[in-house]
Amino acid sequence: MTAEPDHLKDIQPETDSMQYATNDGVDIAYEREGPPDAETVVFVEGIGYGRWMWLWQQEALVEEYETIVWDNRGTGDSDEPEGPYTMRQMASDLEAVLDDAGVEQAHIVGASMGGMIAQQYALAYDRARSLTLMCTSPGGPEAKPVPEETQQRMFNVPEGLDERELRRYKMQPALSGSFMEAHEDLIERIIDWRIDSDASDRALEWQGAAVQAHDVSDRLGDITAPTLVIHGTADEVVPYENGELLARGLPNADFITVHGGPHLLFIEEYDRVNTQIREFIDDV
Repeated sequence: MTAEPDHLKDIQPETDSMQYATNDGVDIAYEREGPPDAETVVFVEGIGYGRWMWLWQQEALVEEYETIVWDNRGTGDSDEPEGPYTMRQMASDLEAVLDDAGVEQAHIVGASMGGMIAQQYALAYDRARSLTLMCTSPGGPEAKPVPEETQQRMFNVPEGLDERELRRYKMQPALSGSFMEAHEDLIERIIDWRIDSDASDRALEWQGAAVQAHDVSDRLGDITAPTLVIHGTADEVVPYENGELLARGLPNADFITVHGGPHLLFIEEYDRVNTQIREFIDDV
């Protein structure tokens, strides 16, 4: 478990450098930081989460790379069009962002649903120089589903919880109990960010429909970009076996196991994950 260093304790999502790409009438919010002449790393967020979830990775890479973070449709500062949504739509949102930013090639880093969007993007478009896929799945008949207990906690919450208690309740399967207890101030900040930017209940359901329908298991062989797959053995949201399945199906993939790593391992084990991402991207 990684302790949060002092220089990261005051970082906040940016709001004053917002740009918007338009995809079929839908405005998609994004921010870019870092050297404009450097290679680009774009981060793709998970279901319901805003772009804050990449603060630790963006901080680690922004001096060397141009970084782009963006909000999926239905989340944060992006529009919430009527759903349900599809992976193809959200991959096309990513294409619109990169096109609007004038990026010809990008290293794409996706986690959970963001990893699914990244897979679909690599199949449909040609700007992906590399992929980093964390705590995600290719879908399909061999994929191991989200455990029933986790689904209940995410979508069927007890009555009587206030807004902060609700976010904490839903987040518990994604982080270890010991981490949440040791980093209470951080958890409170994350709850603030989630209240400010989480997908609405209906948008969460619409994004969830895309996750449920995701299946590129028979097309993984067509994803030829260099790929790093990272998965934690203690993932209670997307079981570890899905990472193994994904790495086996990709023709050009390295697989890294984070022993004891939870679903949000890029937060809980961010120092180790950042090192792995940087080393991988530097070698591409």
